[in-house]
Amino acid sequence: MITVFVGCGQKSDSSVAVSSGAGDPSSADTAVAVQLNWYPEAEHGGVYQAFADGTYQQAGLDVEVRPGGRATPVAPELQLGRVQFAMANADDVVVYRREGMDIVAVMAVMQDSPRCILVREDSGVKDFAGLSGMTLQRQAGRSFLEFMRSKGVLDNVREVPYHGSVSSLIADPTIAVQAYSFAEPLVARQQGVEVRTLMVSDLGWNPYSSVLITSGKMIREQPDLVRRFVAATRIGWQHYLTDPAAGNAAIMDANRHGMTPEALDFGSSELRPLALPGEMSIDNIGDMSIDRWTQLVDQMEEMDPASVGKVKPEQCFTTEFLDGR
Repeated sequence: MITVFVGCGQKSDSSVAVSSGAGDPSSADTAVAVQLNWYPEAEHGGVYQAFADGTYQQAGLDVEVRPGGRATPVAPELQLGRVQFAMANADDVVVYRREGMDIVAVMAVMQDSPRCILVREDSGVKDFAGLSGMTLQRQAGRSFLEFMRSKGVLDNVREVPYHGSVSSLIADPTIAVQAYSFAEPLVARQQGVEVRTLMVSDLGWNPYSSVLITSGKMIREQPDLVRRFVAATRIGWQHYLTDPAAGNAAIMDANRHGMTPEALDFGSSELRPLALPGEMSIDNIGDMSIDRWTQLVDQMEEMDPASVGKVKPEQCFTTEFLDGR
């Protein structure tokens, strides 16, 4: 049995229990809790797929997923031992380690970042330079914003809080919003507004996304559990990228924030080339390299010289739990 929560924090009457349909439900499986960094969406598809097709249960894991939101304390939940695993982005890992938290990435699903700035087609904005004079709804404090700022593209942009919706952009062509390329664009188009995505990776900011993280303590004290969970999650992602139907159905059961089947179908389709760019084999899903982590740490140190030397790239991740690495 796997339990999918529809809100952060403690278990409530609104939780959704989904039978994996595999194994003996009375067996004593190892309990594992996973904290998501956002509401259940396609970016978490492999986790939900592993629930739905019984992969976790076949690995002897009784998995509880805790959806996130705009202010989910992902790293503290890991540090306090309230969860064993969580989802984040690679730049979050660098920030956590700067803050003295022993957080380690164990697999990275999206090799290319889906981070973009969404604008209306009729706004006249065709590139980042065109954002001058616009209002950008964004989540303050994110590293991609600091990178954009370091490139000067936010010099004449008014920044206001982002509330997880494209409604303001729908109403006003002078509004731009932070977005993921496989999510918000479809929502806007469904409301009759054509949009353009300005990919932040085109500026040179391309950290791994949908990164599975754990604590250094877990790696040292329970390496077998880490290995089992990573292996099952990788299989879940391989299945999701091949046929996302079961995973998307589980996401729909867990999401209470306006998710639609059409949005999930779009998301899972758009996500695939981000997870498997070029000719990358699905067998290598989740892989990471020291070169990519070094580039990311260097970029973040350039934005914040006071942080130079605080984080070593090789401490941010490990590939020891990825089969064949």
